Amino acid sequence: MKNYALIGHPLGHSMSPMIHDRLFALSGRDAFSYNLTDILPENLADSGDYLRSLEGFNVTIPHKTEIIPLLDELDESALRYNAVNCVKNQNGRLIGYNTDCDGFVSSAKALPLNGEVVLLGCGGVGRMIAIETVMKDASLTIAVRNEDILTAQRLMAEILSKCSNASVKITGINDIQGKYDLLINATPVGMFPNVNDCPVSDSVIENCATFFDVIYNPTETMLLKKARAMNKAAVGGASMLVYQAVKAHEIWDGDFYTHEQIADIVAETEKAVENMQQTV
Repeated sequence: MKNYALIGHPLGHSMSPMIHDRLFALSGRDAFSYNLTDILPENLADSGDYLRSLEGFNVTIPHKTEIIPLLDELDESALRYNAVNCVKNQNGRLIGYNTDCDGFVSSAKALPLNGEVVLLGCGGVGRMIAIETVMKDASLTIAVRNEDILTAQRLMAEILSKCSNASVKITGINDIQGKYDLLINATPVGMFPNVNDCPVSDSVIENCATFFDVIYNPTETMLLKKARAMNKAAVGGASMLVYQAVKAHEIWDGDFYTHEQIADIVAETEKAVENMQQTV
């Protein structure tokens, strides 16, 4: 039996075991197991032996940065964000990767990442998305609350230090003006149980052509509902969740999945989230 896991704290209910079990099954790896392992922050440093007993593992909050001292090597993706969410045990050496960026880019591949993009929020996932969109030649506007202006300014400086020719602006989330090819929500506004909340006004939605929401619970946020009611293309967070897991399997075992297989797992994940809501 080869063992894999998700480590974090608190883990609560996670879609990860279902997604990874489906990916293992599609690859014919029935002797592989995937478990949730809740590790308190104060216990992480003493978890090295357990982590090295695994073939690979995923990392979620609050360990994405704190795991780095326990690793032997970092892939370029992890170095880029100083954050790890996937680790491969390669002959006893623990190598850290960041597959969140792959999950975002793969799930948003049909959207105009190289156009005029307005990004709501600049936290952990927002920072990653900001850098990825600029790397795709986007003209980026970061829209934040007043209390997050300083964080946005630091992110802007970081982006310009990596890419001096980048086009980056900052605005208040309530002051968004103009038309955009793509709006990305990287805030928690609209997340379950506050499903009736929307991060921007209807007029902002009308002025954007396409949408991406990192939230996967609910599977269709109020933002996406409103966008789709206007016949605009919109992608939800379940796709990103599945694609980052797909990348992990590619790293761990060299596995490959068709677009149809991935689409099926995204649909299964969305259905599982909907069922979970009904039991709450």
